[in-house]
Amino acid sequence: MLTVQTVTAFEDNYIWLIRHQDQPQVVIVDPGDAAPVITAITAQSLEPAAILITHHHQDHVGGIDDLLARWPMPVYGPAGESIPHISQPLAEADHVHIEALSADFQVLHVPGHTAGHIAYYHPASDTDEHGMIFVGDTLFAGGCGRLFEGTPTQMYDSLSQIATLPDDTQVYCAHEYTEDNLVFARIAEPDNSALQTRQHTVQQQREQGQATVPSLLGTEKATNPFLRCGQANIIRAAEGFSGRKLHTGAEVFAAVRHWKDTLD
Repeated sequence: MLTVQTVTAFEDNYIWLIRHQDQPQVVIVDPGDAAPVITAITAQSLEPAAILITHHHQDHVGGIDDLLARWPMPVYGPAGESIPHISQPLAEADHVHIEALSADFQVLHVPGHTAGHIAYYHPASDTDEHGMIFVGDTLFAGGCGRLFEGTPTQMYDSLSQIATLPDDTQVYCAHEYTEDNLVFARIAEPDNSALQTRQHTVQQQREQGQATVPSLLGTEKATNPFLRCGQANIIRAAEGFSGRKLHTGAEVFAAVRHWKDTLD
């Protein structure tokens, strides 16, 4: 069974270590900082087998150099972005097989936050009860990434693609933004009882210093406004903010994303 360990970096980044329980080989996801990764790996006598990169931002790639200097290994990442040391460029529908973990990951092209952003999906199996997806900065717990390089339509399509996965998929995003994201979600959809419950739970988790990631995709679909652009409550709220009729899910998404941007 695959397990995922959390490594914290900077103020709110998460770096993920994927391994089989009780086996030393490990895959590193989005190592923006090498130091905490090296500390975690050496403390547990782990053996790095590969690096998975979702996009080119420095807080996701900044540790690659130091890690490769210590442990030579393949680096997988988006073919459409310029990232040093990528040895295995990936595009939509590619598959990554990590022999050391006996694990396969499906590559999803999810532009919006950046132009070439990808995600890595590992479906549920006989040995892994839940699927898992490593989404970088595309989908956050309770929110989504800013549109630095892509268009609202691209990001809406990317999120819609993720939303087709099973509800019990564990979503591993790269930042602890959940509490702030849910504040906006309550503004957009104040009468959502599932959202009210989630916000209370997240507040308790953060007060106790606990991570709120991963989340379940089903929870995101029930409470994350950026995955609810077809819901009447969100459509009404987005139209109220924009002051005009919105005709498509992409238009609703664009309004909600702009709304949150004005409050950040």
